Amino acid sequence: MAIEIKGVRYYSATEVQESLGIARQTLWRWRKAKKIPQGRRYRNRQIVFSADELEQISGFADRLEPAMAPVMSHRNRKREV
Repeated sequence: MAIEIKGVRYYSATEVQESLGIARQTLWRWRKAKKIPQGRRYRNRQIVFSADELEQISGFADRLEPAMAPVMSHRNRKREV
């Protein structure tokens, strides 16, 4: 359940994970790589995210990138005759 602090609504890491359908480890890996907002520490060191941060994380989770074909080394290529 989201908490409100000084008029700003914050969501726990668990709420973020559940709303986006991602694993806990994924959220922490993205944070560590600084691909998403870091959130804020609340009371007992719990990490919370604002609604704006949640929206940014959601955008990152739903991003689409061009797929690149794997690069083959000369050893893996078939010889053409």
